[in-house]
Amino acid sequence: MTDLPNPAFSWRRSTALLLRYLYLLRGSWPRILELAYWPTVQMILWGLITQFFLATSSWLMQAGGVLIAAVLLWDVLFRSQLGVSISFLEEMWSRNLGQLFVSPFRPWEFVASLLAISLLRTLIGVIPAALLAILLYEYSVFELGLPLLAFFTNLLVMGWAIGLIVAATILRYGLGAESLAWLAIFAIAPLSGIYYPIEVLPAWLLPLAYALPSSHVFEGMRAVMFDQVFRWDYLGYAVALNGLYLGGGIAVLLAAFRVARVRGLLLQIGE
Repeated sequence: MTDLPNPAFSWRRSTALLLRYLYLLRGSWPRILELAYWPTVQMILWGLITQFFLATSSWLMQAGGVLIAAVLLWDVLFRSQLGVSISFLEEMWSRNLGQLFVSPFRPWEFVASLLAISLLRTLIGVIPAALLAILLYEYSVFELGLPLLAFFTNLLVMGWAIGLIVAATILRYGLGAESLAWLAIFAIAPLSGIYYPIEVLPAWLLPLAYALPSSHVFEGMRAVMFDQVFRWDYLGYAVALNGLYLGGGIAVLLAAFRVARVRGLLLQIGE
């Protein structure tokens, strides 16, 4: 018998796994509800806080939607990371990793599927909250225009990078590390300057803050909202750091797969 062609990367196999995630999502209304629930709740909460500050702070009078925009963009980062991590965990909980990788399915295709479903989950979660902000507070984050696309993309990619590193850690150390899927992203929140300029941080923390793409994104967001200036330097730093982190995240996950295969971990991990 002749060997069937087995390309290094197959969009067909990767798309097949993406369809599996979509079927899981479509067949569970609690999953869909959860995607939109937290962004909406946070938007309502911070929208009310913003309305309070509008009456008491001249700083916020310059850009009344700054907190709403910040919480929506933060949720892009949070949802994109969670989309990768939870999709990976669902494979482990169902003990499906071993079945996937005894087939011709490649790790690269698995990564592509995780990133694609993360994008879809993020859009499902954030767009309803953004639309509701227009109805409740007459503020549209879409008024940021093209800079919004740059902010969204950079936060999405940063979330992917963190999610891939979390997935690699769970693959290496087992489900005992699954809490990282929820905890990892919040560890960088104080350094990201989501609701305040990063200059308010202690001086010894500033190098760590500047090493995060998210801090440059939120500084750039405030520059657009307060000064009506799009800072290309912030965008450049964010893109460069994201390229480094995403490449590192992919490399770490692929390395964890190689170790897991050698040690036979793919067939042993599950609920």
